[in-house]
Amino acid sequence: MAEAADEAELGLLECRVCFERYGPGGQRRPRNLPCGHVLCRGCVEALGGPERRRLECPFCRRPCGLCETSDCLPLLQLLELLGPGGRSPSALGRAAGGAAPPRLQLSLGGWGSLLNPTGVAACRRSGRLAVAHDGKKRIHVFGPSGSCLQRFGERGDAGNDIKYPLGVAVTADGHVVVTDGGDRSVKAFDFEGRGTLAVREGFCLPWGLGATPECDVMVTDAEAGALYRLTADFGSGKLKKCQLVRSKLTNPRGVAVCPSSGAVVVIEHLKTEGPSSCSTRMKIFSADMTLIGQMDSFGLNLVFPSKIYTTAVAFDKEGCIVVTDVCSQAVICLGKPEEFPIFNPLVSHGLSYPVGLTYTANNSLVVLDSGDHSVKIYSSA
Repeated sequence: MAEAADEAELGLLECRVCFERYGPGGQRRPRNLPCGHVLCRGCVEALGGPERRRLECPFCRRPCGLCETSDCLPLLQLLELLGPGGRSPSALGRAAGGAAPPRLQLSLGGWGSLLNPTGVAACRRSGRLAVAHDGKKRIHVFGPSGSCLQRFGERGDAGNDIKYPLGVAVTADGHVVVTDGGDRSVKAFDFEGRGTLAVREGFCLPWGLGATPECDVMVTDAEAGALYRLTADFGSGKLKKCQLVRSKLTNPRGVAVCPSSGAVVVIEHLKTEGPSSCSTRMKIFSADMTLIGQMDSFGLNLVFPSKIYTTAVAFDKEGCIVVTDVCSQAVICLGKPEEFPIFNPLVSHGLSYPVGLTYTANNSLVVLDSGDHSVKIYSSA
C-alpha cells in the first residue's frame, strides 16, 4: 500500500504542462477537462488566452470552453488526505525505488566571466571542462573543483585565433576541438591553448562537434546539410581523413556520440509554416551510420505534454539520449535509442536558456546556460 501511494502521488500530483505540484486552491488547483485530462488552473487559464473563452487540450487537442472545466475531486481528496506535510515528488521517487533527480552541485562562470556561451565539453580523463563563449579569450578551461585553469583563443592572436566559436569537443587524448564560424574552420588545441591543427577547407558552416572513443570527431555542417567524421593526429597536427558520412540533412547543429555503442544523434533545426515557425528534429544513427529512428518537435508533442525545442544532446553512461529543451527550460532524458522516445525530466527548475550539455567521467551532468552565462554541474543520482 505504501508503494502504491508513492506511485500515485508521483504520477498524479504534478501538472504535466508546468510540472508544478497541485495545491488545494489558487492557480495550482487541479481542473478536469471534458476529455478527461487534468491541468492546474493556471495552465487552463493560460491556454484559454487573454479572453479566457476556449482552449485546446495540450494532450489530445480536443477543444473546450473554460466553463466546461471542473474541479478534479479525486485529486483534491488525495491532497487533503496527504495534508500539508505530504512528501515531495523527488523523495517519493526514491521511496518507490526510482532514481533521484540530479542535484545542483556547482555553478561556474556567470556574467563578466562568460559572454554568450555556445558550447561545453568534458575531458573524461582529467575532469576538466572546456567552455566556448564570445568573450575576449574564447575558450575557458575549468578544473574539477571549478577554478579557471586556462583561457585562450583571443581573436587575432597568431597560432590560437578563434573568431566565432560555435561548438566545442574534447577528444579522448585530451585535445580541445572548436568549430569557428568566423572563418568556417575546425581548430584543435591542447589544454595549454597551443594550436595544433586547423582545417579550413571543405566546410560551409561547421557547427556541432561530438568526440568518438577512437579520438575521431563528428562535425555537423549546418549550411551544407552534412555530417563529417574527422580523423587526425591532433598531437602532431596531421589530418588523416575528413569523411562525409551523411548528407541531405536539414540545418544540422548539435551532435553526440554514445561512448559504449557508437550510436550518433544529430539535431536538425527546421523551418515550418504557421505561428510556430521553428522546430527541431532528432535523427538517431547506428555506429555504421544507418538511420534507426527520428522524431521532430511535432511528433514529440503528440507523445509528451509540451513541445520540445532541442538545443543540445548528449549520452549518459547508460546510453540514454539526454537533451536540453529551451521551451520548458529543462533537461530531459528520452531513453535509449531502442526505446526512444520516453519522457523523464532530469532538471526542470533553475535554468534560463540551456544550450550545451555533457557528462563527466563520474556521470555528473553539465549544463551550459546561456541565459545567465553559467555552467551548472549536477551530481549524479
